[in-house]
Amino acid sequence: MRWMETKIIFEHEDSRLASDLIADAFYEAGLQGVVVESPEAEPTLDWGEDAEKLPEYHAITGYFPENDQGRHQYRELEQGLERLRERTGIAYRMVCRKIDEQDWAESWKAYFWPQEITPGLVVKPTWREYAPKNGQIVIEIDPGMAFGTGTHPTTALCAQMIETALKPGDRMLDVGTGSGILMIIAARLGASRMLGVDNDEVAVETARKNLLLNQIDPRTFEVVQGNLIDGVSGTFDLVTANILSEVIIRLLNDIPRVLAPGGLFVASGIIEENCGKVLEKMEQAGLTAVETIIREKWAAIRAMRPE
Repeated sequence: MRWMETKIIFEHEDSRLASDLIADAFYEAGLQGVVVESPEAEPTLDWGEDAEKLPEYHAITGYFPENDQGRHQYRELEQGLERLRERTGIAYRMVCRKIDEQDWAESWKAYFWPQEITPGLVVKPTWREYAPKNGQIVIEIDPGMAFGTGTHPTTALCAQMIETALKPGDRMLDVGTGSGILMIIAARLGASRMLGVDNDEVAVETARKNLLLNQIDPRTFEVVQGNLIDGVSGTFDLVTANILSEVIIRLLNDIPRVLAPGGLFVASGIIEENCGKVLEKMEQAGLTAVETIIREKWAAIRAMRPE
């Protein structure tokens, strides 16, 4: 398969905010992973002597498949970026090139390194080495063509809340599972049963492979293709959704159906300015917000279904 590498080179007085907003435009277009380049980047772990040199400019890169779906996603991105320019004044230019899958598979890996997403959790691409410290849990991820390595701030926020909320033996549902990273974290922290749902068949296969890669017992998890939780039955002690705030608001209508009394709902992928709308919808759905964390303009909310 051929892919369209789409790089957005941008300038803005708040480069971190602009980077997050442009990445969000990719997510809204249907991609769940992007490459972030920044001349201000500082490695959080020991990258070693073979680390790549810092880029000369700020840029976000995503990869669209060369098919009808990819072309539709590309048009969605163009429209989203234009709305973003009008709203925020971000100056940008798009640089595109077509590449073969084999060439892409080798070139993109240079951007990904092990990263601590919480003090006790490290996400490590399969092709890197990392020695855990002080009992850290290391999550191996091979994201595939369409997914990131799980180091976006929203993933770190979800991981932090899962560490706080999950009790050994809990049943966990992950909506929009992507690479499966939140299911892996839950399993490594003691969840007894995990169900992941995603509307993308590539995500379903990627998540399944990553769970097996991390030696998660296949008898304890299932990953299925579906629209949010339309076909999900039963109840869960912990439900996670690291997706867009607009989707979370729609999802909240059905969350009480799958969340056990006393259970916790962890939602992220929420731009800080949309936090109030999500909190209001949670209250309407009968959930009680117990924690909100904001990091790098992104928010995560932990809410409880009353006993």
